Amino acid sequence: MSKHFVGDTNILLGRSLRHIARSPDTIITTAIMPIAMMLLFVYVFGGAIKTGSDSSYVTYMLPGILLITVASGISYTAFRLFLDMKGGIFERFQSMPIARSAVLWAHVLTSLVANLISLVVVTLVALLMGFRSPAGLPAWLAVAGILVLFTLALTWLAVIPGLTAKSVDGASAFSYPLIFLPFLSSAFVPTDSMPGPVRFFAEHQPVTSIVNSIRALFAEQPVGDDIWIALAWCVGILAVAYYFAAATYRRKIT
Repeated sequence: MSKHFVGDTNILLGRSLRHIARSPDTIITTAIMPIAMMLLFVYVFGGAIKTGSDSSYVTYMLPGILLITVASGISYTAFRLFLDMKGGIFERFQSMPIARSAVLWAHVLTSLVANLISLVVVTLVALLMGFRSPAGLPAWLAVAGILVLFTLALTWLAVIPGLTAKSVDGASAFSYPLIFLPFLSSAFVPTDSMPGPVRFFAEHQPVTSIVNSIRALFAEQPVGDDIWIALAWCVGILAVAYYFAAATYRRKIT
């Protein structure tokens, strides 16, 4: 890794963030869909859904909505990478004395910043809709840590189609299954209400353990084994995605 890596990444990160500042519609668009889902589920379906919890439905479903927000946001990472690849900016950077990996890390950190802003916006709307949490600062920091790790994992996953897609639609369409995944988890209804095969899948996929962990932290309840399972999923996805993204990047720029 080049000794100029940190400085180069910082400069390129500033470039990407300026693009977002000039086009805030990406963050607005990212937040609109999860907010619309909250409105729909809370005010249309919420009265008919039994969660077995004493908390309001918006409080119950918010962890899943936050994950959908991230899954929606990382599609823009793939989109921006695709545009840079097709626009020749990567070739231009190769001719400059900068760390090659800084280009990729700048996109990843931009995704992290943009998604964190979207998560804050969605959480503020949830508060207006009645979300309440007795959690103290340590629990909130733990939730933030899980969401950062989850965002990094999905962002590195997004890098792969961003580098390899043949069209704009192909670059961003990969996020659709990720957006759908929370619906097959404990995000909106308890898994006990699901039929056998669906319940088995829901209880053994990563979203359920992450949602359960965040929900327990918000409620100041013991997280049990869910937190370790959630962290294992996030770290595992992050490691695998980073490996393949880095390998794809090296192959593309050589």
